[in-house]
Parts: sequence; structure tokens; C-alpha cells
Amino acid sequence: MTNDEFSLKWNAVGLIPAIVQDAENGQVLMLAWMNRESLRRTIADGETWFWSRSRQELWRKGATSGNTQTVTDIYYDCDADTLLVKVIPAGPACHTGAQSCFFREIEFSHKIV
Repeated sequence: MTNDEFSLKWNAVGLIPAIVQDAENGQVLMLAWMNRESLRRTIADGETWFWSRSRQELWRKGATSGNTQTVTDIYYDCDADTLLVKVIPAGPACHTGAQSCFFREIEFSHKIV
């Protein structure tokens, strides 16, 4: 896989954001970063791999927790600068134990209900 194969736009440090979505119910599970190697491994393995910006290393989702993510589809957006990775999760996506990392809500006065 090369940058030209998918015409992806990697940021200045060679990363692209990856939105991970439950393939069965559409819930957004997490956002993580991928580099070329993590995308290559994800495509090859069929499980999600990411780049840890804090640890500066590759990591496979669920390697220690068992909460792996089996990839069903990978899309990229119209600007080719964001990935959407659809998965079948084997457990919670969030390190807190929540199903999704997006469980905190910001309240605002003009919310449409």
C-alpha cells in the first residue's frame, strides 16, 4: 500500500484520523490515529491497528483487553483526510469500559429534542 494507491492525505507527521463505527448498529465507537503501517496491518489482519501518539508505537485494539475489532469495511471521506472503519467489536471500545468513547455530553440551551 502506498499513499498514491488511495490518494490519502496524511497530516504533517504521517497520520490520518480513523473514526471507528459499529458495523451492525452504526454507533460511533472511537476515534484513533493511523499511520501507513497501522493501515497496512489493519487491511492485512482484518483487525484494527492504530498509532499511539503518546507512546509513539503501533497498537492493536484489544491486544491486552481482548476487546478486538474485526473490520468489515474501510472508507475514506471526500477530502481523503479521514478514514471511517466499520467493525464488529468483541467488547467495549473505550478504555473506561464504556461501549463507546463518546459517552459524555455537552449540554447547551438550544438543543433540539
